[in-house]
Amino acid sequence: MPRYALKIEYHGQGFYGWQRQNDLPTVQSALEQALAQLEPDLPSIAAAGRTDTGVHGLGQVAHCDMRKAWDPIKLKGALNYHLKPNRIVVLDCRQVDPDWHARFSAIGRDYLFRLVCRAAPVTHDAGLVWQSRHPLDADAMRAGAAFLVGNHDFTTFRSTMCQAKSPIKTLDVLDITTHDYHGGQEIRFHVKARSFLHNQVRSLVGTLERVGAGAWPPERVAEALAACDRAACGPVCPPDGLYLEHVRYEQDVFSWP
Repeated sequence: MPRYALKIEYHGQGFYGWQRQNDLPTVQSALEQALAQLEPDLPSIAAAGRTDTGVHGLGQVAHCDMRKAWDPIKLKGALNYHLKPNRIVVLDCRQVDPDWHARFSAIGRDYLFRLVCRAAPVTHDAGLVWQSRHPLDADAMRAGAAFLVGNHDFTTFRSTMCQAKSPIKTLDVLDITTHDYHGGQEIRFHVKARSFLHNQVRSLVGTLERVGAGAWPPERVAEALAACDRAACGPVCPPDGLYLEHVRYEQDVFSWP
């Protein structure tokens, strides 16, 4: 069966995350329903990461196996036709080797979190950003974030429902940038690692928001990390504003000619 890699963009609101669930709308189930319109009884698709309820995708990657050989451009077009009116679109489609795997071939995942600081409610970005009604100190958050980069036991920042075998992960990048936003400021968290624990990014951002608000000194982030205790974590921020931005592979399949 020929295998195809799909680069997928989606708006997470209205979906109970990526993974298929009985009687609940998910991104995976919507894609598999679209594929079933093309060829029935296909194997399940696999994705690079299982995003949670309300989390968005800018560059999610999945693979599917088809019974017949499709021209990738036509397969992309057919899937996008059958995905309507879902807020899901296939950005790119490439045929890959049969042993290529969207999850197990990946060497890194990049997440973006958008936090908007302004007093007035957001309108156009409602559901796409987390909003703070008060200003935040980005430099203080950067100081707190510096304690988190590297190889650590991230038990403090791990959901109690996390199924990962080990809480030890290597956080390669946690950069914080600021941008002008209509009547306020947008703070973006760029987070990169080979893999993440359940709710890790949202736990990190929620904790750093406390630093930016002045409720925590930056050094308390180091203390929370060293505690290896979920109770030491700051508030877990909502999924609004979290995006799976990019999935990295040894060879970028979507740059192939």
